[in-house]
Amino acid sequence: MIVIDIETSGIDKMKCGIWQIGAVDFYAPKNQFIDECRIDDEDIITDDALKIAEKTEEELRDRKKQSQKQLLEKFFSWTGSCKIKNLACQGPQFDYTFLEIKAAKYGLKMPFHYRAFDLHTIAQKVYYDIHGRFLIKDSYSDMGLSKILELCGMKDERRKFKDGKIVREGKPHNALEDAKLASECFSRLLHGKNLFSEYTKFLIPDYLRK
Repeated sequence: MIVIDIETSGIDKMKCGIWQIGAVDFYAPKNQFIDECRIDDEDIITDDALKIAEKTEEELRDRKKQSQKQLLEKFFSWTGSCKIKNLACQGPQFDYTFLEIKAAKYGLKMPFHYRAFDLHTIAQKVYYDIHGRFLIKDSYSDMGLSKILELCGMKDERRKFKDGKIVREGKPHNALEDAKLASECFSRLLHGKNLFSEYTKFLIPDYLRK
């Protein structure tokens, strides 16, 4: 499966653009993809997106960078090297739909199956097995990537942004780094094993060991 993360100029799938794609072939984790582009002239940019990625509008619109269409073409071509072509991500509704909308815009064929593996749901199932309940806050699931990392015995070292403010300093968001974090969580939740050596500093909780 292809564990993916995208960095965008905002969360509105119809009005914002993709400027970075990172991916890991889960069953051949050394096979990775990372590249970026300029967003389209008509794409809007939100302040939140700039702050969380530590980017400027000039960087996202840099004419020296490849186009968004070219980035998607490269990424779609890279997926040909992956045996299982289902996407896997923390929230497929966001990543898959963003890619689908852009592919349609440029007349590109999506190389993925419409079914995607959902890290959020798997994490909630494991949490339920341990605690006998789902992780809920204010009537909604509270199992974001930070909570998934916590469940997997890991620390979220990324910058956190809420209600227009940075509430935790840390590493700017990067698509490949987030795809690797998600891949590590998939491995720990599904197999009770470490996937990337850089995360061995975080011990796997006993309740996840097989």
